[in-house]
Amino acid sequence: MIENTKRQSLREQLLNGDKMIGVWGLGFIGYSSMAHFALAGVRCKGTDIDEYKVACVNQGDIPIPNLEYWLGFNPRGLSTSGMMQATTDWAELLDRDIAVHLVCIPTEKGDKPHLDILQDVISKLARYKPNKLAPLIIIESTLTPNTTDSLVIPLLEKEGLQVGQDVLVGVAPRRDWFVSPEKSLKTLPRVIGGTTPETAELMKEALGIVCDTVLPAKDHRHAELIKGIENAYRHVEITLANQLSAAYPDVDMRDVLRLVGTKWNINVYEPSFGTGGYCIPLSSQYILAGAKDPSPLSILQATVDTDRELPAKVATAVIMAGATRVGILGLAYKGDLKVHTLSPTLRIVDRLRHNVDTVKVNDPYYSAKEIERICGVESFDFPQGLSEFDTILIVADHRLYTSVNRSKILSCLSNCGIILDNTGIWQEIDFAGHGIEYRLAGRENWL
Repeated sequence: MIENTKRQSLREQLLNGDKMIGVWGLGFIGYSSMAHFALAGVRCKGTDIDEYKVACVNQGDIPIPNLEYWLGFNPRGLSTSGMMQATTDWAELLDRDIAVHLVCIPTEKGDKPHLDILQDVISKLARYKPNKLAPLIIIESTLTPNTTDSLVIPLLEKEGLQVGQDVLVGVAPRRDWFVSPEKSLKTLPRVIGGTTPETAELMKEALGIVCDTVLPAKDHRHAELIKGIENAYRHVEITLANQLSAAYPDVDMRDVLRLVGTKWNINVYEPSFGTGGYCIPLSSQYILAGAKDPSPLSILQATVDTDRELPAKVATAVIMAGATRVGILGLAYKGDLKVHTLSPTLRIVDRLRHNVDTVKVNDPYYSAKEIERICGVESFDFPQGLSEFDTILIVADHRLYTSVNRSKILSCLSNCGIILDNTGIWQEIDFAGHGIEYRLAGRENWL
């Protein structure tokens, strides 16, 4: 087992530099885990198949735009000091000096849960040769419920490793909001679940180095459910806001929902072009996929279906309004994040490109080549490129789109007749006085 004697606990082994943390996957979750642990004095080594991310870590660069803002500190010096290292050779992470492995890899593909990468990583970890120090594997990725029992443990046992003795396994999904420094790895309550009580205690020791609050679930099966359910709650509420706007098209549903939200126990959600990202649009599907009998979860299936259809309805509304040249602001699903996973833009572009003369996309976090590869359309410059279009769709509330004075924006919209705004970032501009119809998602007749 991992040494946890009176002389030196796991926490002490990590903080004293006797043991390290290994991180599998260097995206938002993996990189931020490394940075926080390194800042706390724990040496970390990460691995990723992306050579660019690995090079960034080793050179002291940040591979993800704006992540420094969310972290609340500059992680560059942590690489040059040797506290953060990375490699494309995953076998280096099987070093016995690495006592804790954080699995931070994607568990989705397209718009479905997908476990191939997890299977690959666990299969590699299963090549560890046991000795008296059993490594602790903590899965930080979102899991379909029952994945640990149906996939992770069998893969380890197939290689002769006994879970709870040769290797310890636990689940601690991340719940960060990467646009808010107040909601960080340090400050957000962290739910954990171990396959054994000892595993849970060691998880609490390790994660407690950087997390202020660690909340043990009954076991790993209960911990697997937490993130999926909490995001499924939000998915249902967000989709209900969109359904209400569709059911009452002549009502300013934004204002109605704002007032509804003044009741102490109700969250405020605004109608939109649909959800996006790794969490909300997939959450209901994780819960549906993990249920022994998903039929009682009909509300979740209806939520998934409605959310998938909404971007196409937005595109149809634009087509019906007579648009011929459409410019879209934002490939990312959310402002100031470089994340286009399940962004409404993808489905909107897919519908528009076959029904209007021109569709182009601007996003300050993506190059022209990236936009063309991801969307199959050209990019344009902001704000001067706005003059090309008769219709503008605002998907993401990037700060760049509000850091230009109003007169400049209006002067670049000389050929524009309609603006459809998902976020409300331009709602204070007098478009009507310049002959432009401005529609904010959720307002009367916005679709």
